[in-house]
Amino acid sequence: MSAPASPPVVVDAEPLPRQEEVLTGPALDFLAELHRRFTPRRNELLARRAERRAEIARTGTLDFLPGTADIRADDSWRVAPAPPALQDRRVEITGPTDRKMTVNALNSGAKVWLADFEDASSPTWENVILGQLNLTDAYAGRVDFTDARTGKSYALRPQEELATVVMRPRGWHLDERHLKGADGEPIPGALVDFGLYFFHNAARLLELGKGPYFYLPKTESYLEARLWNDVFVFAQDQLGIPQGTVRATVLIETITAAYEMEEILYELRDHASGLNAGRWDYLFSIVKNFRDGGPEFVLPDRNLVTMTAPFMRAYTELLVRTCHKRGAHAIGGMAAFIPSRKDAEVNKVAFEKVRTDKDREAADGFDGSWVAHPDLVPIAMESFDKVLGDRPHQKDRLREDVHVAAADLIDIGSLDAKPTYAGLVNAVQVGIRYIEAWLRGLGAVAIFNLMEDAATAEISRSQIWQWINAGVEFENGERATPELARRLAATELEAVRAEIGDEAFAAGHWQEAHDLLLTVALDEEYADFLTLPAYRHLTG
Repeated sequence: MSAPASPPVVVDAEPLPRQEEVLTGPALDFLAELHRRFTPRRNELLARRAERRAEIARTGTLDFLPGTADIRADDSWRVAPAPPALQDRRVEITGPTDRKMTVNALNSGAKVWLADFEDASSPTWENVILGQLNLTDAYAGRVDFTDARTGKSYALRPQEELATVVMRPRGWHLDERHLKGADGEPIPGALVDFGLYFFHNAARLLELGKGPYFYLPKTESYLEARLWNDVFVFAQDQLGIPQGTVRATVLIETITAAYEMEEILYELRDHASGLNAGRWDYLFSIVKNFRDGGPEFVLPDRNLVTMTAPFMRAYTELLVRTCHKRGAHAIGGMAAFIPSRKDAEVNKVAFEKVRTDKDREAADGFDGSWVAHPDLVPIAMESFDKVLGDRPHQKDRLREDVHVAAADLIDIGSLDAKPTYAGLVNAVQVGIRYIEAWLRGLGAVAIFNLMEDAATAEISRSQIWQWINAGVEFENGERATPELARRLAATELEAVRAEIGDEAFAAGHWQEAHDLLLTVALDEEYADFLTLPAYRHLTG
């Protein structure tokens, strides 16, 4: 690797055990160069997001881009063929990169593990650095450990039985405050997560017959995909990794990206492997972008917006058609249910809902789907096995029967469901409980038998904000107001105290979580991301 043009990165954090294995001199030089080359463009693209949002507020609509119509009309281009390790993606398990999850996810029987530094991870310094160590240790075969609390031992299965890792770095909007470039500015978390992982693991993964594979979150435009592609090209050249080794799957989890699916694949075509249909962040994005769009954009309770809603169906079917037209994998959404060890009846009902959801995705042409718990892997696997058989995917299903107009993607008014009082209560409960766990360094949390992460917290606080600002009246005659939200939040705090006891309550971050939720749910100025103000409260 040639000598870097900028000095090493400044590390502003209390040192952790084995931190020096991650933050080596050459690795920091690599981060410094990524920062120097790409952070200015990142900043320009974040400013462009604000301009796009202002345009949506002015026009009240979105459309496919006229300036890129030639890309959509050109039937000749395809993304690069999938490497062998990413041919079969019928079940993918998601979760943070702590030691226990690393072993359990790799051993889960899923084809892919989405190793998550984003929504399922609270970005404490410990999580950022130890997560990198856990992945490196896994590839080196030294991730076995014994849980000090339970005494249970964890060990990896043989290499050929392990899930393929697809790592998800943080979104473009988040900085890493513990690492600063020569300019004194924090390095974007996306470049930190990508850079450290790529630097330490790209060559080793090639030796294992796999490669550096990534999920790209929160993408809002094809220009952001172009930036990622340029990062990949530079990183491969800089470390002597063959061009085209990187593969990226883009989460289409913003409403603006839904209008640019083909353009996003085109920008990444030498490195693209697919698109994913996210659910909660997609709904959050609709609220965020159309928050002043009037009653027709008011969403009902999040759990009432299923993937069979007309505008969600338009989105997912367009995604399948787009992917298969261009030779890419189409990956479906999350089954977030967490099985109960105590209530078999709850499990029976939930498992049937998961099975129905995965059957629908497989029948619609998806090549795979997500689950949040190892117990759901066999259920999802059965759904896709019935459709795929021995085939690794169904990209030959071109779904040419699908025709989606621009208006179909934002036809929120076609929903029969309305916001409910119980939905508001649930949004407050989930918001407080998740934020409290996030402030303790936990990014994926089981709440009411569902795996909640930052995306579900975002839609929860966004719905509180939207319903209050729209003056929604619930079925019980109550109107959504700041006073009602405050009353429900106070009630929830007392319920938590009674549930866990005074000592545990005092040891947690409950009041802080309560206050933060009300801030982002009630402020007149809508915060773009809950995690931005929350990060300022995060210790470590």
